[in-house]
Amino acid sequence: MVRFPRLLLLLSLAVGPHHAARAQTDPGAALPVGTVAAQRKPIDKALDFVGRVEAVSRVEVRARVTGYLDAVLFKEGDPVKEGAPLYRIEPDLFEAAVKQAEGALERSHAAETLAAIQLQRAQELLDRNAGTVVARDQARAALDQSKGAVMGDEANLRTAQINLGYTKIVSPIAGRIGRTSVTKGNVVGPDSGVLTTIVSQDPMYVTFPVSQREFLRVQQGGDRPDPSRIAVRIRFSDGSTYGQVGRVNFVNISVDRTTDTVLVRATMPNGAGALRDDQLVQVALQTGMPEEKVVVPQAALIADQGGVYVFVVEDGRAVTKRVKPGPGAGGQDAVIEEGLSGGELVIVDGLQRVRPGILVRATPIGPPASRT
Repeated sequence: MVRFPRLLLLLSLAVGPHHAARAQTDPGAALPVGTVAAQRKPIDKALDFVGRVEAVSRVEVRARVTGYLDAVLFKEGDPVKEGAPLYRIEPDLFEAAVKQAEGALERSHAAETLAAIQLQRAQELLDRNAGTVVARDQARAALDQSKGAVMGDEANLRTAQINLGYTKIVSPIAGRIGRTSVTKGNVVGPDSGVLTTIVSQDPMYVTFPVSQREFLRVQQGGDRPDPSRIAVRIRFSDGSTYGQVGRVNFVNISVDRTTDTVLVRATMPNGAGALRDDQLVQVALQTGMPEEKVVVPQAALIADQGGVYVFVVEDGRAVTKRVKPGPGAGGQDAVIEEGLSGGELVIVDGLQRVRPGILVRATPIGPPASRT
């Protein structure tokens, strides 16, 4: 009875190591992981830059005459058409100024008519030797003065009419209008500053600085494409890619001394209004024909002091592969320049518990676009 437990202990020690070895080779003990096959895809040759969206037309609306603001005629943030009414300044004083100028012009016309009659009479008297040359010349000078007064009063009337027109502030361009800095009841004028801002919507500009290093690299490569033929794509801050393609339409003629860069501008369609003025974006310039590259999900990349690597499944085990990422496909994909040849089962899900050499049970989960 005393030796029986000791016998059991000896049997357990004898069987234990073999049982542990079988557990390590048991497929049921393998770590479940989700995998995606590394794919070879055509990737555009692209240079990446940081850019900013700018409206083609940007107008700061200001008051051009001083008066009481009678009405604000737009809704902040709405699209407006060219010529749409925005503000109305009380017109009464300006209408009175127009009437006053019209009256002054009528008096000038009457004085001109009288001066013309007096000149005619003075000339007739001189022709009959009943008048003097001095009287005729004085009458002619009076007529010239009357004509000058008419011209001055016509200008005054035109000025009064223009000022009356300025009481109706309209949109000079089509676009989207911002918030108003004044409300009804305030007195506005040329010194009131910007009342509101309007920016055009379609198309939009995207401007970005290009370093001299990039320019020199292109020149040394002997590739000098026509800027207007360079395709421009942009990505937003969340990694999503804008669906429209733009074209370079301007390269600055001088280099910025402080940054040693050249400003480049592209025109980008914006029919849906997805782009907004002053928006920060990532810019990719397509510089050549697409090349076939290996693409894996961004989620598969792991970085350490030695660089970047991924785990792939080989013979049921997790194997480390050092890779060299390149300028990318964007979004959820990463381009691999070196380290993978395509077709490898790259581990994407369950990476937290994966170690080199560990047994794994791979489950394909499809490309990033099909995952939820």
